[in-house]
Amino acid sequence: MKTLTVSALVCALMVLTRAAVLPDGMPVKDQIAKSHLVKRSVSCPGGWSPFDGRCFRYFPRPLTWAKAEKNCESMGGNLASVHNILEYHEIQRLILSGSHEHKETWVGGSDAQEEKQWFWADGTPFRYVNWCDREPNNSRGRQHCLQVNHRAEKCWDDVECYFRKPSVCAKKI
Repeated sequence: MKTLTVSALVCALMVLTRAAVLPDGMPVKDQIAKSHLVKRSVSCPGGWSPFDGRCFRYFPRPLTWAKAEKNCESMGGNLASVHNILEYHEIQRLILSGSHEHKETWVGGSDAQEEKQWFWADGTPFRYVNWCDREPNNSRGRQHCLQVNHRAEKCWDDVECYFRKPSVCAKKI
C-alpha cells in the first residue's frame, strides 16, 4: 500500500512540474531547457572579444615574444594567428582601441626553429601573410618573430624576439 501511495505522489509531482507555468507564461520545462542552453552557450571571458570562433585580447604591457606567448598560454591561448584580412583588421581594431594608436605588436608567427619556415604558435597553418616590402628579411640573422602594424602600411615585419612589445592573444571559444 505504501508503495502505491508513494508512486501516486511521484506521478502527481511529475505532472504538476510539467504543467507549471512561470509568471512570464513560459512553462517550467521550457525554462529548464532554456537554462541548459544558456549554460552550454559559449562566449569569451571578460576582457576578450569574440571574432569568428575565437576570443582575442590586446595586452599593452611590453614583453618579449616568448614572455608574451607564455602570458597567452597562462590564459588558455596563444599569441594570435592571423588567417585572413578580416582577422587582421579585427586585431588592428583591438590594438587601436587598447592604445589609441597602431603600435607595433606581437602576434604568434615565428621562424625561430628553421629559417624561412614560418609557423603560428597555436599550430594552425601559416597561409595568409601581409609582409611589408622586402620582408621577412632576417636582418643580421636574428629576426625570427612576427610584429604587425609596421611602417605606414601597417604590414608585417620580422624582428628580434627579445624586443619588448605589446601583444594580442587568441583562444578558441
